[in-house]
Amino acid sequence: MGEQVAVGLVGAGPWAGMVHAPALAAGPETRLAGVWARRPEASAELAGRHGAPSFARLEELFDACEAVAFCVPPDVQADLAARAARAGKAVLLEKPLALDLDGARRLAGAIGEAGVASQMVFTLRYARAARDFLERARGLEAFGGYGSFVSSALSGGPFATPWRLEHGALLDLGPHVVDLLDAALGRVVGVRAHGDPLGWVGLTLDHDGGAVSQASLSMAGGGELPPTRIEVYGRRGYALLDRSELGDDAFATMIAEFAATARSGGGHPLDAAHGLRVQEVLATAGAQLAGARTARIDNYSD
Repeated sequence: MGEQVAVGLVGAGPWAGMVHAPALAAGPETRLAGVWARRPEASAELAGRHGAPSFARLEELFDACEAVAFCVPPDVQADLAARAARAGKAVLLEKPLALDLDGARRLAGAIGEAGVASQMVFTLRYARAARDFLERARGLEAFGGYGSFVSSALSGGPFATPWRLEHGALLDLGPHVVDLLDAALGRVVGVRAHGDPLGWVGLTLDHDGGAVSQASLSMAGGGELPPTRIEVYGRRGYALLDRSELGDDAFATMIAEFAATARSGGGHPLDAAHGLRVQEVLATAGAQLAGARTARIDNYSD
């Protein structure tokens, strides 16, 4: 292991406090170089908990670090992460890249033009159990699969944030499930969508090579909910990833790999270009959902 990578944190909300700040501060491959947030009092409180400085200006944070982790709403990330890339900083990015596809393309383009390293926070992909599942899936000669992710985020709590309440499950939960099905069954090359992002969304995904999968997404659940599941079926058997069986190793692995990505200058498979590809699938699905709502209104307008 080389010298610790100095990582600045942009954002001081609940997820930043629960995951990003403690993981970056714990190292050993990284150190938390400081925090910047739109609310100075939140930035100072979170930074103080981990013995790191709080910065009043974003540029001051950039000057103090080699890499930047983002934990802000996607529309904010799209702008600020592009500024970090132009400042020459490696970036650790939340999903989705942006609130819309144009913003995602601009951010991915800025990262590519700057030539900086990037990595996405597709949390499940860093768990050892998920990687073992994907290894099993690759040997199954898979022809189909299924993924489900149901939460109660729309009912309240720390993740009932404005962008989630407006855009729902497709943009928040969809990246995790589409990414895993893409990794397990092959590159997604087509999508068909139905439902409502604020209720229940169903996706049918066509994969390169001929496999087909379905995904069910909802943030409108209540009471006791089932764990997130990804299933793969093939000519050589069956594989299951059950989130309730995952360990707590994902975040430490993610931070260790981000440090390596920042040192090497790139090359991580879950980079911004991959995040953009996943968002392109979701944007296509979102357009279909919006069109279906318009069609229903038109059909019943008489």
